[in-house]
Amino acid sequence: MISRRFRGRPTSLVTAFASAFLAAAGLAACSSADNPPAPGTVQVQQPTTPDYRIGPLDTIQIYVWQSPEFSVTVPVRPDGRISTPLIEDLEATGKTPTQLARDIEDKLKVYVQDPLVTVIVSGFAGPFDQQVRVVGEAIQPRAIPYRANMTMLDVMIEVGGLTEFASGNRAVLARGGGTSSEKATFNVRLDDLLRDGDIRANVPVLPGDVIIIPQSWF
Repeated sequence: MISRRFRGRPTSLVTAFASAFLAAAGLAACSSADNPPAPGTVQVQQPTTPDYRIGPLDTIQIYVWQSPEFSVTVPVRPDGRISTPLIEDLEATGKTPTQLARDIEDKLKVYVQDPLVTVIVSGFAGPFDQQVRVVGEAIQPRAIPYRANMTMLDVMIEVGGLTEFASGNRAVLARGGGTSSEKATFNVRLDDLLRDGDIRANVPVLPGDVIIIPQSWF
């Protein structure tokens, strides 16, 4: 039976199912008491300003110089490919905008003499290994594109903070995806950060991190 707390709250219902799924996978099963606190500093195994790589569900604008009939705005499909006029199923995921532009030029050479292409990313999602995912009792649980020097406070701002049913100090940070080399789980004190203003709880996050926010028992 669905708890009364979920009636009229479809977003919380979905996130509750997501939390249950992660628990079955062994991520949320660990209580916060079993996890060490998240480290205050982390080493990111990548350049400070890495080139952005296109991911599924990004929106990209393609401009072909002096050929407006080939200039379009298209989404990257969930399979990581795009379709444009005269070009079908071109792989886009994992490429920089410049790399994709060169690939489009190679395809268009059959139809256009010396094509010059520019690709601009206008809607960002990023590759899966460059996202930070938030599930459970956040206002808007979702996947967020990782940004350099991102912290827990940045993530909480993106998802709109905690719901009234959240047990923020029991939240778990699961690390082991993206550029992180070791799998680990940590306790994060979101109530202390957001409700008490304890800046010591504002820990760094890494690409591939999953933040699981459980529901309060009361």
